[in-house]
Amino acid sequence: MNGLPMRKFRFFLPLVLGGLLLTQCREAQQTEIAAESFYQTELFKDVQMRGIFEDSKTFVDLRRDRSFQDLERLYLEERDKSGFDLQAFVEEHFKDASRQPSGFKTDTTRNMYEHISGMWEILRRGPDSVNAFSSRIPLPEEYIVPGGRFKEIYYWDSYFTMIGLMSDNRMDLAKAMLANFGHLIDSLGFIPNGTRDYYLTRSQPPFFSSMVNLLAQEDSIIMDQYFPQIEKEYAYWMEGASDLELSEGGRRAIRTGEESFMNRYWDSSERPRPESYREDVLLAENIPTEEGKAKLYANLRAAAASGWDFSSRWYAREGEFASTQTNELIPVDLNSLMYFTERLMSDHYAKKGNTEASLELQERANLRSEMVNKMLWNRTEGFYVDYNFVSNDRCRELTLAGVFPLYFNIAKPEQAEEVKDRIMTDFLKPGGLVSTLRFTGQQWDAPNGWAPLQWVAVKGLLNYGYTEEAREIMQRWLTLNERVYKETGKMMEKYNVQDITLPSGGGEYPTQDGFGWSNGVALGFRDLLKATE
Repeated sequence: MNGLPMRKFRFFLPLVLGGLLLTQCREAQQTEIAAESFYQTELFKDVQMRGIFEDSKTFVDLRRDRSFQDLERLYLEERDKSGFDLQAFVEEHFKDASRQPSGFKTDTTRNMYEHISGMWEILRRGPDSVNAFSSRIPLPEEYIVPGGRFKEIYYWDSYFTMIGLMSDNRMDLAKAMLANFGHLIDSLGFIPNGTRDYYLTRSQPPFFSSMVNLLAQEDSIIMDQYFPQIEKEYAYWMEGASDLELSEGGRRAIRTGEESFMNRYWDSSERPRPESYREDVLLAENIPTEEGKAKLYANLRAAAASGWDFSSRWYAREGEFASTQTNELIPVDLNSLMYFTERLMSDHYAKKGNTEASLELQERANLRSEMVNKMLWNRTEGFYVDYNFVSNDRCRELTLAGVFPLYFNIAKPEQAEEVKDRIMTDFLKPGGLVSTLRFTGQQWDAPNGWAPLQWVAVKGLLNYGYTEEAREIMQRWLTLNERVYKETGKMMEKYNVQDITLPSGGGEYPTQDGFGWSNGVALGFRDLLKATE
């Protein structure tokens, strides 16, 4: 597949981690099984398919008044009786237990940055109590939720939120959030997409090592404190790697050479997503076989694991949402993140005197870097793209995921220059950077721009000395943020960067406000603009 020289390692990484792979895999698989129970009941399916709630996520976030087994028995006894009202049944047995502040109004005398500082308390939750009748995964420390319909913590969102907390001198909350993620790794074997039981079959872009590195810049003890969890998360992502044949994909790992591996987004279930059950079932209704439906559900779930749910980035055929093929792709963003984790682990092992482990991880990182620059580099386009390891071909879709190799200093200078040119020519719009160049109606496509991708692009450009270009992106993005804030009094989940007079849109739900990662990136950009003057 790769044409790269094969290297023999002196030992294999799972031995270094002392059996963590086996332990973590067992824990994760047991958790996945437990997550599926309520969402297979007739009650759950009927509520979701009849559209009792406009947003499918609403139902799965409600708290039950008794066990789901008892509710299912009661429902099956009652539903065929004359006059049975499903909505009334739900209202009787399910309640909204969220702690969303009621009556909150924006203080219009504050500027945008003052508003963001005030929002930390509005978005703050935790510690959580355990409740067997709730989908919530309880956390032991305080944390910041994104906002709107997202009333629980989300994995990759939180890294960008933490950037804002650090900028705003809220190290206390940033440390508490990191402690929660360490707790999730220790208790579940991995960090789920979000802290709901319906997310227990997948993770999200692995920013945990980046979180640790971010906070360790202010408190050096943090790296030692959370390095065991970095090892455990790496073991989760590399599960089964040593047993794979060349070009074979396991769960999240893919063997690309004798001793080289890449990773993919993956979800262990092949059923409709509970939080989008009706949407998934309707999308799959024209697929003739159960096997075909299951394949689509698995690919939709994997796309959700990427955080890009949804985008033409994952389509096998242009314009066809149902052709989503996430499981077949080696994503450029994920493998850049894994490279960073391997480099960080190598450096830490070296500092602790574990030379063998350091060399192992350094070699892993070097091989992965070579693969990114060979397999994921489209020389014709001058840009990084995803790779289909099933068809053995690069994807043609250009997306902002292609800036991740600059963010983690994988790109060679000449590659970085070509990426910079493409960004400034094709992706830069009046309000910042579009996520893709396609208009599909999906929320991760044009005309929308998203805060985390603005941050990755800007920092990536700064890594290679493109200060003027980075400042232009930051200024356009912040100008749009401030414009929308003045009009609405809110920070939004995403923005229309193509036509700054229009709101963002697309996807399975309306644009949400709050908003964790937009707040974080705005504060981070404020600091970067000052630092690059």
